[in-house]
Amino acid sequence: MVNLEWYRTFKSVYKNGNFSVAAKELFMSQPAVSQQISMLEAHVGYKLFNRKSKGVEATEYAKLLNNLIIDALDRLENVENGFRAKAQDSNRLISVGVSKDLFDSLGSVLITSFDFIDFTFADNDALFALVDAKKLDFAIMTKRFDTFDTIQEIVGKIKLVMVASMNLEATEFRQKLKADNFTETEQWLNEQKWYCHDARISHIKIFWLHAFNKKRPSMVPNYIIPSESEMLEILSKNSGVAITWNCNARKHIKENKLQLLWNSFHVPEEYVYLLTAKNNNLSSFFDTITKELKLFLGNRL
Repeated sequence: MVNLEWYRTFKSVYKNGNFSVAAKELFMSQPAVSQQISMLEAHVGYKLFNRKSKGVEATEYAKLLNNLIIDALDRLENVENGFRAKAQDSNRLISVGVSKDLFDSLGSVLITSFDFIDFTFADNDALFALVDAKKLDFAIMTKRFDTFDTIQEIVGKIKLVMVASMNLEATEFRQKLKADNFTETEQWLNEQKWYCHDARISHIKIFWLHAFNKKRPSMVPNYIIPSESEMLEILSKNSGVAITWNCNARKHIKENKLQLLWNSFHVPEEYVYLLTAKNNNLSSFFDTITKELKLFLGNRL
């Protein structure tokens, strides 16, 4: 039966040309290395190394054997290292930054994939500064930063949509919208109760700019709740309208807690990026996070 440890020992001796160096590399005693090589020679039926005053010299049979096994052995070692890395990764604490508005949807996606995460809430510029200073492992952002010391990948797109409580009668609104009567559509919207997560009504302003070509909506928010997830939850239990990211609205719409009132094709999508620092030995985490976010964001409303 083939003993893979013989071939691992053979590879080290062949590479180093010395039993003592191979023993240190493999954390074995020199007699153990010599014994394994002797057993391998007996198994293959050929002399593999000739002893010299300083180390050993590979025979022609050793060179042939090396050519035959090196690729397969490297692949096995890569598999072994991969399993070991995953086992270590599962117990490692990682730090992830995300805006408070996107945490409920995008941040919570990662909780099912990792056992230990330290989340930080901040805006795009602050998150970039933390990653760039290596004070944060990863950041999920809606702004692109191109620097030499960081890696950034697009993981999907999000879009602002208009949602309403289920008890809001919206037949009249949809008729006006279908008729492209934007003046009466806006008037109807101004008469509703509005929920917002920010006193600056940034989401509403962006939606109005693209949907109505107006910089300043005329309505005043009735309720300002400084958490988008809480805002949507409270809206679902009351009556009114709000602008939110489609990724945040998805769960509430699927559960019939909110209705999608308007997904305007005039409102553009925004890219979502995953950012990390270069050479931080976190590539396996980066790949997993990228995969999970792409899978989640690939499912549209």
